[in-house]
Amino acid sequence: MIKVAIIEDNNTIREGLTVLINATDGYRCVGSFSDCESFLNHLNTLNADVVLMDIGLPGMSGVECIIKAKQTKPNLNILMLTIYEDSNSIFNALCAGACGYLVKKTPPARLLEAIKDAYEGGSPMSSQIARQVITVFQKIGGNTTKPDFELTNREKNVLTFLAEGNNYQEIANRLFISVDTVRHHIRNIYRKLHVHSQSEAVAKAIRKGLI
Repeated sequence: MIKVAIIEDNNTIREGLTVLINATDGYRCVGSFSDCESFLNHLNTLNADVVLMDIGLPGMSGVECIIKAKQTKPNLNILMLTIYEDSNSIFNALCAGACGYLVKKTPPARLLEAIKDAYEGGSPMSSQIARQVITVFQKIGGNTTKPDFELTNREKNVLTFLAEGNNYQEIANRLFISVDTVRHHIRNIYRKLHVHSQSEAVAKAIRKGLI
């Protein structure tokens, strides 16, 4: 039995996914949530094998939720199911820890196959998404010089600790600095990388080879 949790703010889509999963032999929906905060509050007791998650959600974004969920359950299989098909959304989600990426127009039979694939350790993607991933990797491979965002060594250290899932206090303790100093470094990181959140900063740093 594959236990599935759903995070989707559209009631019709969320209810439709729940019906599809519960009506299919070998699948069961163990949780259905309209926002990331509710999902995270139940994460420890949810016992889900695969999580279907949207990106554009009220409050916390899906990408930020991936990072927080993986801090608690590193082996959790999170499969994105979203309308966003742009390269930034795809790579932000994959770098944050998603195991696969599907668009909402995916047929029900293919979606069920993807859930099973994720459960068995695969990385399901729709063909259009896979093509984008390959294209971006080819571009990265052809660019031998890394972009210089003028990050200091200390800022790179802070970014690395963020990517490992440390909070501000833990970073401060590890670097023997104050939490206010950590916040100062993070503000500078956001400014230099042209991002607005921790998840964006980590994803961009990984994608650009900065950490």
